[in-house]
Amino acid sequence: MTRRHHTPSRRSLLRAMAVLPASAVLLGEAPGLLGPALAAAPPSGSATRYTIVPFLNSNDATVNVYQSDDATDFRLVKASAYTPPSNRIRDASIFKHTNGYYYITYTTHTWQDVSTTIGFARSTDRVNWTFLYDYTVPIANLSRAWAPEWFVDSDGSVNVIVSCSTTNDEWIFTPHLLKATNTALTAWSSPVALSGIGANHIDTFIVKIGSTYHAFTKNETTKYIEYATASNLTGPYTISRTGDWAGWGSYREGPALVQLDNGAWRLFFDGYGDGTYYYSDSYDTFATWSAPAALPAVSGTARHFTVIKETVSGGPTLARNVTRSFQSANFSTRHWQVQSSLLNLPVVSASSTAAEKQAATFTVVAGLADAGGYSFRDSTGKYLRHWDFRARFDTNDGTSTFAKDATFIARTGTSTGALRFESYNYPGYYLRHYNYELRVERSNGTDLFRQDSSFTPVAPWA
Repeated sequence: MTRRHHTPSRRSLLRAMAVLPASAVLLGEAPGLLGPALAAAPPSGSATRYTIVPFLNSNDATVNVYQSDDATDFRLVKASAYTPPSNRIRDASIFKHTNGYYYITYTTHTWQDVSTTIGFARSTDRVNWTFLYDYTVPIANLSRAWAPEWFVDSDGSVNVIVSCSTTNDEWIFTPHLLKATNTALTAWSSPVALSGIGANHIDTFIVKIGSTYHAFTKNETTKYIEYATASNLTGPYTISRTGDWAGWGSYREGPALVQLDNGAWRLFFDGYGDGTYYYSDSYDTFATWSAPAALPAVSGTARHFTVIKETVSGGPTLARNVTRSFQSANFSTRHWQVQSSLLNLPVVSASSTAAEKQAATFTVVAGLADAGGYSFRDSTGKYLRHWDFRARFDTNDGTSTFAKDATFIARTGTSTGALRFESYNYPGYYLRHYNYELRVERSNGTDLFRQDSSFTPVAPWA
């Protein structure tokens, strides 16, 4: 029985994708994207890499480093990767500067204490960090400076958005902009309050698409994440979405955006009210969002973080315009095979019939929806696609819906030479076997899921 998932319908997702502006994929439009990370499947031999540096639910004196190739399944790279020489580290935001260094900025004290500084550290490799300095935010009668967030503008200027409160009301925060005045990131402009967002907003995160600045910010009264836009970085912003407008719920904070390989925008946020870290995707420039889902593996452990996306070398390779068979990484006698138009995982061997071997042989071609991805054709010319989350082969009808259903992004598998195939239009969903049937399911972050979704390209059976 095929399990249904609480996701937007295929039609609504693809209709929304059709109106995604070309400006949304411009290099450098999102924080930290000063490297070659684009909204497209990575080329063969390269991989997408997402990095987060969160503080821990159990410890705000240190941060871990995690990375992921799909922005869903984050794996620990190094525990306690950075501990500042004094004070705390909370709400760490990361980006990569044009000088090749990675930088984090962070809250320096726990929430109960007066906190007039924000911290800075840098790294050559995202893993080993060196403390730089604590910066006193120059605001009169400052009580707290919290949740600094990097923002790199389209002109290359480096900024930090920091939420500040004063001693006359220590719990009423207003977002302020600090702009770096040197390339070493050691000198900053005077703080400027973001006009229009106003008091009692915290954790403000901004991206720029085209000429518009989009801000996501937590309302500290309602505990909802709100949405605002402006034509200038400092405002005035117009808050156009309030309350539970996106279906994320209340007691949510720490919004952070990153653009996925298929052009969608993913928002991560800390569901501190229920101890869950969530993500939600938008295909229509933030008008509508998928139902929030718990981030596997790190949910309940990681707290307030931002994400950096890069394209790096050393990714999976798979030749195109050749025939291959695909062997299960954890059931080595079993291979992909078409059976009554459905893709299953039976045993295939030298003693199999010629028809069975032919049904287990596929032509690998460039992705129908993205040439950096992959599509798979059987001997009759039909293409592998997902339908109701079941893997099957159908005739290409020439629609964009079919093209996206039939395109998969290759990710590294669990064993040498093995690959995982992520659905192009359902990011975080993978071809995996269950009861020896192939279906597309959302990653749950477990080792078993990764094994069940890993397949090794081998010499064709036919």
